[in-house]
Amino acid sequence: MVVTEHVPFGVDELFATLGSYLPAERVDSIREVYAFARDSHDGQKRLSGEPYITHPVAVARLVAELHMDVPTVKAALLHDVIEDCDVTSEQLARRFSPDVARLVEGATKIDQIGPQSAASASAADAETLRKMFVAMAEDVRVVIIKIADRLHNMRTLQHLAPHRQQAIALETMDIYAPLAARLGIWQFKWELEDLAFRYLEPEDYRRISEMVASRRAERERFVRRVERELRQQLETAGIQAEVSGRVKHLYSIRSKMRRYAAEGKSFDQIYDLLALRVLVDTVGDCYNALGVVHQTWHPIPGGFDDYIANPKESLYQSLHTNVMGPGARPFEVQIRTHEMHELAEYGVAAHWQYKDEPRKRDHQYEERLAWLRHLIEWQQEASGTEDFLESVKTDVFRDQVFVYTPRGDVRVLPAGSTPIDFAYRIHTDLGHHCVGARVNGRIAPLTTRLRNGDVVEVIRGRGDKGPSRDWLIPALGYLGSSHSRQKVRHWFRRSQRDENIDRGRDLLDRERRRLGVGELPASLASQLGYESLEDMLAAIGYGDVSLQLLAMRLAEYAPPPPEPLQTITKKPRKAGTPGVRVLGEGGMHVQVARCCHPLPGELIIGFITRSRGVTVHRRDCRNVSHAAEPERLVECDWGPSGSLYSAAVHVHAWDRVGLLRDISTIVASEDVNMVGVRTVENDDRTTTVHLTLETQGLPQVSRLMGRLESVRGVISVSRGEV
Repeated sequence: MVVTEHVPFGVDELFATLGSYLPAERVDSIREVYAFARDSHDGQKRLSGEPYITHPVAVARLVAELHMDVPTVKAALLHDVIEDCDVTSEQLARRFSPDVARLVEGATKIDQIGPQSAASASAADAETLRKMFVAMAEDVRVVIIKIADRLHNMRTLQHLAPHRQQAIALETMDIYAPLAARLGIWQFKWELEDLAFRYLEPEDYRRISEMVASRRAERERFVRRVERELRQQLETAGIQAEVSGRVKHLYSIRSKMRRYAAEGKSFDQIYDLLALRVLVDTVGDCYNALGVVHQTWHPIPGGFDDYIANPKESLYQSLHTNVMGPGARPFEVQIRTHEMHELAEYGVAAHWQYKDEPRKRDHQYEERLAWLRHLIEWQQEASGTEDFLESVKTDVFRDQVFVYTPRGDVRVLPAGSTPIDFAYRIHTDLGHHCVGARVNGRIAPLTTRLRNGDVVEVIRGRGDKGPSRDWLIPALGYLGSSHSRQKVRHWFRRSQRDENIDRGRDLLDRERRRLGVGELPASLASQLGYESLEDMLAAIGYGDVSLQLLAMRLAEYAPPPPEPLQTITKKPRKAGTPGVRVLGEGGMHVQVARCCHPLPGELIIGFITRSRGVTVHRRDCRNVSHAAEPERLVECDWGPSGSLYSAAVHVHAWDRVGLLRDISTIVASEDVNMVGVRTVENDDRTTTVHLTLETQGLPQVSRLMGRLESVRGVISVSRGEV
């Protein structure tokens, strides 16, 4: 009897993909690596029950779909053998090649985040990012393997416990999907976002999936119709082109729906829910095809982007235009050359396609990673984890605007940047001495949000006066870039220490009074990572310790309110359920702890009481961080968005005409509902305004209180009992 060896699912597909772009001898060398990986993982199983080798095979196939070089495919097959098997890097180097061993070792190091780094979610995220960026600086192929690894793990996430699904999906949305976008690997980025969306917001995912599926047949008929019509028009104009249609991905639709809802528009009015892609031979054909599109359908005003003349930082190039199609139905048309399309689909991976020889200098590839060099420079100036994460998420993982100098040079800035950010991007000294700006030839406030195509001229002040401390107050809107904030903080760190200590003491006293804290805890400085009280005060003074972090630490010592914070919802809730989900448990009575009274936006954990109810604490609350019975702790989250939470804010101010009007205007501008207001006149010609608000949580309350302090005549703003 002949025994047929069992071949794990996906192996045939992997080698079919490899055979489509690699010569036979190269594919045979990968078969040898596959056999080694299969034998190394022999007996190991995934949580799904499948042989473990199915995972490296799937990762290698994803890498092969990018047409990556042979060492990368081999490393993808071996990426877990050092960590999970009795295999060393030296063995891999001897048996295969030093290049393959180096890639496997790099992928392994990213996974090894020690316990000290994982003490908090933000610290773990920062450590993951740092290792990713170091690996990219050495060899970007390591990160491509890790992104493919995460994509396959997301595809099989249903086999994990719910709290692990949420944690991995959140990390995917915050780190891996933006990294894929910045590397230009859009096909990975879209799928990572959709899979993470499925686990982070299951109700919205299901609703949008049903909305898209309900009109699928109608939408496909429409796409075929406009495809056929455009193809005919291009042929008539003598333009050779490939035309294809597609529907936007679910997470992209969700983001657009939220943006459109704020403008009072419906799902049917999303311009680029449907998109046609036109591939042509030359750049000239791109613009000629654009003319044909605009002659065929009416362009929608403000719906055109030229990413050929102004490529994105990932070097993505294409023309995007929104047009009104048959039946007054809007859709998007993307026009690019075949070469641009290859770069758009594969990103930096295109640099490695088909290549096994020593690589020549590739200027386009180096341009794609220029942002990485800038980030590594900025990272050296960041004073801690909070600064580093802020820098990445605002300056790297956010949309950009293209702004011009008076000489016509282009500067790329994060969306939301101001003239001061522009000045710092030109030169640090120019940013320090910026006193004004002209935008498109007109004097503009320093808080102006720059837009694509703006021409900015910075007005430099005379003398040695440096930046204003007001620039570091987010509510005032002077800076939109983390890079600029780090430059300003660095300047104040170098200024007089005594001045920073005095300012830090004032800010600390104000926060202490606001929260009703009596004496300062002796351990506060060490909790914030400083050796002495003066070091901590200096750090607060020059902005290294954010007021939000300070408030969260001080809130641990604030007197508890007499009643737990109650949830206000638009729909009736079961009694005692304050908008919190207890993961893995159902039907339990839930209440918010009085000792730390957490708000949405803060990390929380539940404690099962003797009466079988659950009391929800902040994760850093002293009453649970040293719990004698850790088995009674349960994972919690804030549940679906949409709940509103009561908060009381007290404004103490000099009495004047228009005070209440100014307060109400700021409350309304923050989209906060004021459900109650009471004023008390004091004997010293001051008044206290007691506000009862419906808020979305701590971040919104903190931001509102910061803005209220800027109202003329306000002495102090504090939180109180509801």
